[in-house]
Amino acid sequence: MNNGKSIFTRYFAICSAVILISFCCLGTVLLLVSSRYFLDEKKSLMLKDARALASYTQEKMLAQPDVWREDVVAEMKTYAIGSNSDYLLCGDDGYVVAATSGDVEDIDPELLQKFDGNTTYSYDDLKGALKEVCHITGDSFTANGPRYYVLAYSPKSEQDNYTKNIMEIFMISAIAVLLVVMFLVYFATLKLTAPITEVADIAKKLGSGDFSVTLPEYTTKEFNELSIAFNEMAANLKSYDTMRNSFLANVSHELRTPMTSIGGFVDGLLDGTIPKAKQGYYLRIISSEVARLTRLVKSMLNLAKIEAGELEPNKTTFPVTEPILDTLLTFEPRIDEKNIEIRGLDVQRISMYADIDLIHQVMYNLIENAIKFVNDGGYIEFSFDEGEDVTSVSIRNSGEGLAEDELPLVFDRFYKTDKSRGIYAQGLGLGLNIARSIVEIHGGKIMVKSLKGEYTEFTFTIPKAAKTEE
Repeated sequence: MNNGKSIFTRYFAICSAVILISFCCLGTVLLLVSSRYFLDEKKSLMLKDARALASYTQEKMLAQPDVWREDVVAEMKTYAIGSNSDYLLCGDDGYVVAATSGDVEDIDPELLQKFDGNTTYSYDDLKGALKEVCHITGDSFTANGPRYYVLAYSPKSEQDNYTKNIMEIFMISAIAVLLVVMFLVYFATLKLTAPITEVADIAKKLGSGDFSVTLPEYTTKEFNELSIAFNEMAANLKSYDTMRNSFLANVSHELRTPMTSIGGFVDGLLDGTIPKAKQGYYLRIISSEVARLTRLVKSMLNLAKIEAGELEPNKTTFPVTEPILDTLLTFEPRIDEKNIEIRGLDVQRISMYADIDLIHQVMYNLIENAIKFVNDGGYIEFSFDEGEDVTSVSIRNSGEGLAEDELPLVFDRFYKTDKSRGIYAQGLGLGLNIARSIVEIHGGKIMVKSLKGEYTEFTFTIPKAAKTEE
């Protein structure tokens, strides 16, 4: 089993990598910029000093042809201290007249020509005249006959030392900052991923059947939205689990009651306990209980087919009152028992294009629901509307009606109102859910409205046949 890396590990690793890469990029940029800055400043200062020394030396040579050397050397040393560079003065033959560093050899005259008449920068050791590669710039002048050159030079090692010092300072600072940042990132990551760990723990408890667990509110918007959605899911699962348990209890009751009755009456018929004069009466009861079991099994099979997407309507055109009248005949004893008035069936022929067997089940479930909740001596009223595109059927029953908060729930699977449990305990809470599913696979809609203390009305619409289907 591959557990993989945790989100904490991945997030911390990504943040750490980004920070390290950022510091590396920053160090590289700092190295390049500082080196370039050092070189540009150094070249500018060396050139400025070389020109100033050339002008000073020329004036001294012209004013004091015999005693200028000491003053020039002193001035060169002063400039050398100020700019941290070395200077030399040589003739056009390459002979070094004066220098701030004693380890300078005579220079090849051909190399001096590039400093003749214009300012030139060179990165060289002048063919070994200098002991190491240097940054070199200079200026030339004429005094008392020959041409002289003032060269300013700075060893490359000086730039390397400067860069090394900069990088040492950067590395020390970077390590200190990096430790602080990594510490902060660690705890920030820990805090950021804590809700995910909490969700995982709560999900495990939820999966084990503990539906009482909930997630707290979070300050982070995304996690708070996740918490709200998760808590809603937990509440729905808890409600579904309650309805499922009620469904199992109802199924057990619905199966056990008729089977017990059937078994008892069959045993009575077989052992002669039930007299022959009463056998027909008890056989009718057995037949009624078998029909009840058949309807239960049919409902369960249809529900399974609907969920699997295997229930395909076999559509035909038929009078919409046909399945209604058949269903009312089935419930005639209960209608008479509650003295219910049936209204609205004296209408002209209205056709519906649908699967008559499935619509019969819709009518059966809606009429059974209406009979269940109609008040004694009340009414059940049917109304129809045949439009250009749809045929609609409404079934209204008088009675207590439904509370407003119950209306959105009546079509939910396993849902049974408190009145249903108290007044008429039979049923699985599937009838209206199956009715809605059948209407929807026909492309129709079903809705409910109720006025508390007066009536409840269910209305469903079924599309008419398209011209291509006619």
